[in-house]
Amino acid sequence: MYVIVEINGQQFKAEEGKKLFVHHIQNAENGATVEFDKVLLVDNNGTVTVGAPTVEGAKVVCEVKSSLVKGDKVLVFHKKRRKGYRKLNGHRQQFTELTIKQVIA
Repeated sequence: MYVIVEINGQQFKAEEGKKLFVHHIQNAENGATVEFDKVLLVDNNGTVTVGAPTVEGAKVVCEVKSSLVKGDKVLVFHKKRRKGYRKLNGHRQQFTELTIKQVIA
C-alpha cells in the first residue's frame, strides 16, 4: 500500500517504513510526530483511489529524524562571453528527514 502525498508544495510517494527528505519544515524538532492530510492518491493492493482534489480521511503520520539536513552543494555560474563578466554562486539546500510511521487510508 502506498499513497501520493503533498508536502510543502511537492508530491512524494509514501510507504510505511520509508525515509523522505523534504524541504525544511519550520518548527519541526527531532523525534516529533508530524501529520500530513493532503493525500492525492491511495493505492491499496491494486485498488486505486484518486482524490478530487484530496482523498477524504486519508493521512500520513511521520516522525522527524533530523530537522536540518544539508543537501549537496549546488554551483550557479553566470558568464557573458567577450565581456569579462563571470560570477559564481553556490548554496546547500536545507532538508528535513522524515520516517513514515503510518499510512491511514
